[in-house]
Formats: sequence, C-alpha cells, structure tokens
Amino acid sequence: MKTSTKISVILILYGITQCQPPAHPSQWSDEKLNDWFESGAYLNGLPLIPDPSIDHRSFAIHYYEYKEKWDRAFAFLKNTDLANIALGRIELGDNIYATVSEYFPKDRDATLFEVHQKYIDIQCVVSGNELIDIALLKDMTVTNPYDSGNDITFGTIPEFSELKTSPGQFYIFFPTDAHRPALKAENDSASVRKIVVKVPFF
Repeated sequence: MKTSTKISVILILYGITQCQPPAHPSQWSDEKLNDWFESGAYLNGLPLIPDPSIDHRSFAIHYYEYKEKWDRAFAFLKNTDLANIALGRIELGDNIYATVSEYFPKDRDATLFEVHQKYIDIQCVVSGNELIDIALLKDMTVTNPYDSGNDITFGTIPEFSELKTSPGQFYIFFPTDAHRPALKAENDSASVRKIVVKVPFF
C-alpha cells in the first residue's frame, strides 16, 4: 500500500472515531466519572454545589439518558427566587415538579426512612439547617408498604450515615437511596425552607 493511501486510511479512521458519541457513563472509568461530576458542566451555571454523597455513576447514567429532564430541573433552581417563591407544588413540565415547604425539623426517633420508585429527589435547603440520614434500600425493614399515589415507602434502618445540610448545596436521592430528611440538628431550633425537585426515574 502506498504511503499516501495509508495516510488517507488513517485520517478516515480518525475522523470516524472523532464522530462517534462518547461512551455511555456505565462504561466510564472512576477517574472520568469523578472528573465529570467535579466539573459541574451539567449545572449550566446553577450556583449550587452537588454534595459528594451523590451516587456519581447513577447520576451520570441518568443524566446521559434523560438530559433534557435534568436540564429543566436545574434551570428551575437557577432561574427561580427560591427564597420567596410561594409554598406548594409547582409543575415544571415533562412530568417534573417541585415542592416548596417550610417546617421545623424533627427529632430522629420521630421519623422514618423513605424511598421512592417513580421519582428521583433533588433536595435543596434554601434557609436553615437540617440533618439527613442516608442508607441503602437493601438494608431497610419496611414498616409502611409502598404507597403508589404518593410514591413512597417508609421503613427503619439500624446503620446509616448522616449529612449536615446547608444552603448552597443540593443532594440527590435515587430509588436505591433510602433517606431520612428533615432532622433537627443539635441545639438548632430554627425553621427550614426547602425545595425538592422531582425528576422521573423512567
């Protein structure tokens, strides 16, 4: 094969390679996955910090497959006056919605873990502070069977990790993530204002 022909073949193969879409996040290395998460490119200018507790791979995979839904959710958080928006439910379109609530956090022994099947939670504390316990769904003993109308199951889990929330961050909980939100931080009796954006899981 002539040298010029070899060069042409190489250039064609290179061009084909460059035109291929990036590998699915399920195939990414841990390094690439962490780089993507830390880059925050998916936020499109949203000035909130994703908490490290977020399942990087689950997030990357779902974002890759449902990018428009995530972009819509993050755009709402970016373009809305979260401190003054009215309480209640807000329909965002594409089966995405947000709830705005204010409350006084509860004692840990007065609450249960919860999980969802249809929706992913993006939880954002706007003012105040609360604790959120997190654990794996597989470790949960169900006390209240799944309520399809409210998309929620309640239960107990003996061992868990604790997140100390603060304004400026957000937390994501997938259907495999059991979480116990709205817990009172020690010596903190202030009320909490919180936004939860519900992104369809499928």
